[in-house]
Amino acid sequence: MARTRSPLRRLIAAALTTVATATAALVATATPAAAATIPGIDVSHYQGSINWTSVRNAGIQFAFIKATEGTTYKDPRFGANYTNAYYAGVIRGAYHFARPNISSGATQANFLASNGGAWSADSRTLPAALDLEANPYSGGYCYGLSTTGMRSWVQDFLNTYRSRTSRYAVIYTTTSWWNTCTGSWSGPWGNHPLWIARWASTPGTLPSGAPFWSFWQYTSTGSVPGISGNVDRNYWNGDRSRLIALANNT
Repeated sequence: MARTRSPLRRLIAAALTTVATATAALVATATPAAAATIPGIDVSHYQGSINWTSVRNAGIQFAFIKATEGTTYKDPRFGANYTNAYYAGVIRGAYHFARPNISSGATQANFLASNGGAWSADSRTLPAALDLEANPYSGGYCYGLSTTGMRSWVQDFLNTYRSRTSRYAVIYTTTSWWNTCTGSWSGPWGNHPLWIARWASTPGTLPSGAPFWSFWQYTSTGSVPGISGNVDRNYWNGDRSRLIALANNT
């Protein structure tokens, strides 16, 4: 995720290749066969200082920006990135790197919502994303949780984030991690947009139960004017009007 991962985590990732109806309609803004795919990026402090005007002028229309991790870490460049992206005309959303072995899902959702992950209907703020992937620290690939325990943790996070913000969080994950660590759980995909990570020419097989992807992170070695070095590149599976509809919950 936007070079936020340790080298070990990147090696692991590379190796792995209104109401419910209204919300479901927002999640289903496009199918994989949609003609329009809108370009975006995700970033963190690893990208250093970003010229967001140059980024927008290069055609980038949305960005997920790291806000928090676990229960104590706040990305030092989040405030500047989040604000400057907005004023450059980039539709932005925060993301939280999950650490399911150090606290409850509710605790981490509250930490995110209180530190940049809140939401406002301003046409440029997406619901925040929950970043779920292989554990880069000690504690095992699935953070030492059973599949039942992981499902409960994720649901706790999602429920709390919705309670705090009124929005269904985006879920970032790989198919392998999701199916392994949640036991191929299909529970959240009716409401929560899928942000699939697969650095390849296609999104590939989706996590169990997911009917389509909303965002696709297709490379970790992209380049964009205004950013030094590599940056994760993404697509939105639809046109700009549908992306704005997701931002505004309409």
